[in-house]
Amino acid sequence: MIRAQGLEKRYGEKRVLRGVDLELGRGGFLVVTGPNGAGKTTLLRLCVGLAQPTAGELEVAVPRGRVGFLAHEPLVYRELTALENLDLYGRLYRVPERRERIGMLLERFRLWDARRERAGSFSRGMLQRLALCRAFLHEPDLYVLDEPFTALDDEGVELLGRELLERRERGTFLVATHDPGRVQALATASLRLAA
Repeated sequence: MIRAQGLEKRYGEKRVLRGVDLELGRGGFLVVTGPNGAGKTTLLRLCVGLAQPTAGELEVAVPRGRVGFLAHEPLVYRELTALENLDLYGRLYRVPERRERIGMLLERFRLWDARRERAGSFSRGMLQRLALCRAFLHEPDLYVLDEPFTALDDEGVELLGRELLERRERGTFLVATHDPGRVQALATASLRLAA
């Protein structure tokens, strides 16, 4: 599903990624680790098409519409409610039975009671839960998750762990994390980037 060989990314004179090789087959779960500044976020941005490599080869054999991307930023509209945000993304991705899917995800991530509140009033942890709902809404084939446990409380960590376990059977995962222990049981491979 994803194959990279000699992948590099520079921003001007600064080299962020250097000679990265990886192969992630369908149904795999690749955990990417490394210190701050090692290029984890850059690698994920390359894989979802938000940046272009400076050198090397990168092949992602899944249409962009079948990718669920969770970035460092929640990528939700803060002036819209949780329901409005998910309805907008559901329309963009042409999610069948989107209202039912939205309701189910809001309940699973314990946001149902806040569904009519503007996302701008949410705590950072609630925004992360909403961003996870957005990334999972269209049942993607490839999940690209950048630090998915950020800002989650114990309940949120447990909820996300359950979702990952359930989706593991029917999806492919590329997950960057500073805490690989949380997903180690699901991993089929790991990649450590050096600073």
